[in-house]
Amino acid sequence: MNTYGLIGYPLGHSFSRKFFTEKFEKEEINAQYLNFEIPSIEEFPNIIKNNPELRGLNVTIPYKQQVMQYLDDISEEAKAIGAVNVVKVGKEGLTGYNSDVIGFVNSIKPLLKPHHKKALILGTGGASKAIRYGLTEKLGLETLFVSRSAREGMITYEDITSETLQEYEVIVNCSPVGMFPHVDECPALPYEMMNENNLLYDLVYNPLETLFMKRGAAQGATVKNGLEMLHLQAIASWEFWGNGN
Repeated sequence: MNTYGLIGYPLGHSFSRKFFTEKFEKEEINAQYLNFEIPSIEEFPNIIKNNPELRGLNVTIPYKQQVMQYLDDISEEAKAIGAVNVVKVGKEGLTGYNSDVIGFVNSIKPLLKPHHKKALILGTGGASKAIRYGLTEKLGLETLFVSRSAREGMITYEDITSETLQEYEVIVNCSPVGMFPHVDECPALPYEMMNENNLLYDLVYNPLETLFMKRGAAQGATVKNGLEMLHLQAIASWEFWGNGN
């Protein structure tokens, strides 16, 4: 039986496993999807060796960058992003791709208006790399990273003013702030200075409406969570794997 799976740590409740298990059952595909919860990326070669039926993997936190050293080939896009979240296992070896960027671009694109020229990216982890690539290379927006501590080429949350929000009308939360169970938390932004020109996109999808989204919506901003992005990146993963063929 063809096997697919997810590597990461910790995995907890896995969207990917549920998504693909239901897909395989519904479409009568003779395959299984397993979670490989590994405390160190050094265990990755053993997963490949011990699972000869493996055809593809999804990669999640904290291994989207660490896994790249074990791959035989990496797509130009994933190289440019600097992160891999899909691995195809084939006769020619291990090939890395990035489906996060596909999911994100196709999810946010319908919400963008002509006046949306610049975006703030909250957080600097692995997902933020794909988001920056999607915004700049695919959608033509200028981007600026926001970090909790002062770093070169970034601003901090304390630096954000009403002028910042007027210039950078799109705000994408790539941080885990506000994720269940911490539903009463949100990124430290001057929400009262937002208006209907702002677009707030949260990669968090649990809860479906985060406090970040609620506070933006209260000011008239357009808001969206990351659930559709998750579905779209999963579908793109399946295509990278060759639709099971």
